[in-house]
Amino acid sequence: MRRAVCAWCCVWLLLASAPGLVPGAVTLPAILGDHMVLQAGQPLRIWGWAEPGEEVAVDLAGDRQVTHANAAGEWKVTLPRRESRREPVTMTVTAPSGSVTVRDILVGEVWLGSGQSNMGWPLHLATEAKTEIAEAKHPEIRLFFVPVATAATPQAKIASGWVVCSPETVPGFSAVLYFFGRELHAVLQQPVGLIASAVGGTRIEPWMPTTSFAETPSLAGEWQSIRDSLSQYRAARLEHLRQTRAWLMEVDRLQAESREFPDAPVPPAHPLNGFAAPTSLYNAMIHPIVPFTLRGVLWYQGESNRGQGMHYHDLQTGLIEGWRKTWQQGEFPFLFVQLAPFRYDDNATALPELWEAQAAGLSLPQTGMAVITDISTIGDIHPPNKKEVGRRLALWALHETYGRDVVPSGPLWVEHRVEEGAIRVKFRHAAGLKTRDGAPPDWFSIAGEDRRFVLATAQIDGDTVVVRSPEVAQPVAVRFGWNQVAEPNLVNGAGLPASPFRTDRWTDARNAPLPNRAEVRP
Repeated sequence: MRRAVCAWCCVWLLLASAPGLVPGAVTLPAILGDHMVLQAGQPLRIWGWAEPGEEVAVDLAGDRQVTHANAAGEWKVTLPRRESRREPVTMTVTAPSGSVTVRDILVGEVWLGSGQSNMGWPLHLATEAKTEIAEAKHPEIRLFFVPVATAATPQAKIASGWVVCSPETVPGFSAVLYFFGRELHAVLQQPVGLIASAVGGTRIEPWMPTTSFAETPSLAGEWQSIRDSLSQYRAARLEHLRQTRAWLMEVDRLQAESREFPDAPVPPAHPLNGFAAPTSLYNAMIHPIVPFTLRGVLWYQGESNRGQGMHYHDLQTGLIEGWRKTWQQGEFPFLFVQLAPFRYDDNATALPELWEAQAAGLSLPQTGMAVITDISTIGDIHPPNKKEVGRRLALWALHETYGRDVVPSGPLWVEHRVEEGAIRVKFRHAAGLKTRDGAPPDWFSIAGEDRRFVLATAQIDGDTVVVRSPEVAQPVAVRFGWNQVAEPNLVNGAGLPASPFRTDRWTDARNAPLPNRAEVRP
């Protein structure tokens, strides 16, 4: 394991020291480099730095654009869209002060994967890693790893580069992202570029740009907190300046007397720098690749925000809309993973409440959600079967983005109605509704006006499930999989699991006990 991680780090260190990444008169961001994949069918944004005011010409396989660097030495052009291309092309950027050549460029599908540790989880720790790594000989799949860092303000440059997918380069790369890309490559027969930018243990707030907080009304509290902290920081800097001036005067006096003097006052730390600080990861790990043209984004995060309930939906909405506005590429696809069951603590419903918030994200355009309640590890927050996670995300992309005739999701609750002492639940994506073990559907519970949920029996009827209990003569609400360790057996004909849900919004309900037949694994 250690050798694989070290080898991965060495690859990126070598890339960071490559001549093309050394700042010069004409330079490109790290994301625009040898072996990259450019997004097919979209205008291509190319940018970089040069001497202020000088003319810069960009030529990509015959498509040529000329511009001038501004007073800050920044320039950018937009090249015409190109069709998918498996044969490599070359791009040259020239100016009076020098030139840069980018080689081995493919044109295909580009996806960014971000989030916390389950997105960053490396392939060498996934199920059947040895076999998967040995078979990872895919010269048309290209990998880009964003180094872990934080920053108080948006950054423009990082030290990294694209590599060709191989058994030597893939072990430390995101397993979910790799398996997703491999599935797309196999089905679409197009080059695939994968950008991994994830950090374990992180909340969603550090991944959000300032605009996410400033322009999302439901995040007014967070935005006010950010502004207050910046105001306090400015005041602290002024106080530090006053102390520094006084210190300098004291140093002069002590030196004149040939006496030792104290160290200088320590400057205040910026409140938006650090792994828990809002915007800090966006600034350091997302902004440097904006506005590189993408097809879409994969997101696997939420464990560190458990306990926030539906407010996580506000945060995720802010993230999605903030990234889309920053990229200025329209409503590009944003696909996310609904977290796996896991025994966190004694609060059995905090995770289901986060599941509910994640599922609410499907109300946003061009979103999709992979449900993984059936491939969890109750005693391990990092389920190793990342291959199936990547495949399920790919199903959403293939169906919604690429128009392929595949089932994108397991059953998703649509509506319910009370009938003759039972509740009938209707689902989307419910064709062939069944259970994966042949037993009756489990993890359903039902409650009356007393808000006391009890375990219920459930029967499949077409694309619906009828739920009842002799203990509840007049049911009004139903819950499904509403426990952090729930691994329900309800699936559709494609074998994809149903997402947990509840029809109530009660805050004082008594949740149902664990099913007697439930296997709560260590």
